[in-house]
Amino acid sequence: MTLPSDALAWLWVPVVLFASLAQTARNTAQRTLTVELGTLPATLVRFLYGLPFAALWLALLYWWPDRPPAVPRFGIAYLGWISLGAFFQIAGTAALLLAMAERNFAVAVTLSKTEVLQVALFASVLLHELPTPLALLAMVVATAGVFMLSLPPRGQLWSPAAWLSRPALYGLACGASFAIASVGYRGAALVLGAETPWLSGAWGVLIAQALQTLGLGAWVAFTSEKGLAPLWPAWRLSLLAGSMGAAASLAWFTAYAMQDAAPVRTLGMVEVVFSYLVSRRLLSESFTRPEKIGMVLVLVGLVLVCLQGV
Repeated sequence: MTLPSDALAWLWVPVVLFASLAQTARNTAQRTLTVELGTLPATLVRFLYGLPFAALWLALLYWWPDRPPAVPRFGIAYLGWISLGAFFQIAGTAALLLAMAERNFAVAVTLSKTEVLQVALFASVLLHELPTPLALLAMVVATAGVFMLSLPPRGQLWSPAAWLSRPALYGLACGASFAIASVGYRGAALVLGAETPWLSGAWGVLIAQALQTLGLGAWVAFTSEKGLAPLWPAWRLSLLAGSMGAAASLAWFTAYAMQDAAPVRTLGMVEVVFSYLVSRRLLSESFTRPEKIGMVLVLVGLVLVCLQGV
């Protein structure tokens, strides 16, 4: 499916919204798997069980049209960018896990939300993609909203030691790692030169998740006492997590082929809104005043980033 360039100016928006919805569903399934399997095996499930769905989508892209697209040329630069993204995606997860292992990790979670601003920084340095003034304003406003939604308890908020602690460094490392991963995937899409964004996204997810499955799978197999055995009995829920994870990744990678990394990740903050709505609905809890302000700021930032191309 080939699209005119003017269609790509707005189509990335619904693609990112779908990615955020699918990621919310994946996180819900993975939360249960984390309790049953542990954190790293549950993370591996996302890649391992998602691979068949990524392969199926790629096969459909070649089988469906009357004239199958050409297979892209995978050069050293592409493999370098995709490997960079795959590695730092796992590194970001590891940094967040290290933060959660600490007694006080609320500040770390807050600082991890600086990912969008760090995406803009790394994209400017590595890809020479400078955000527009409106996009930069959208990033700042949305990030402020996310901060409001994830601020630590008041006692930690005003403690300088908390913001300079080891968990805080883990939080910054988490945000930086996910930011570099996003830039890596965007860089891979730019150098691949696939015929369509859909094809670029499908190849990117298949190769990245294959690398992540091999790397993380080997780590879990050799470091876990039970190895990979616990992954198979939970196959039903794992299939749900894997399919939703693959759907989210396919949409993210496709969006990276359509738009700069920074606006994509900024709009992706809508996942925070989705997650809050799901959690409050399940727990029947009302929003606090800071949470309401944070939600409004996030939504204002998302509207601004969508208007940047208008």
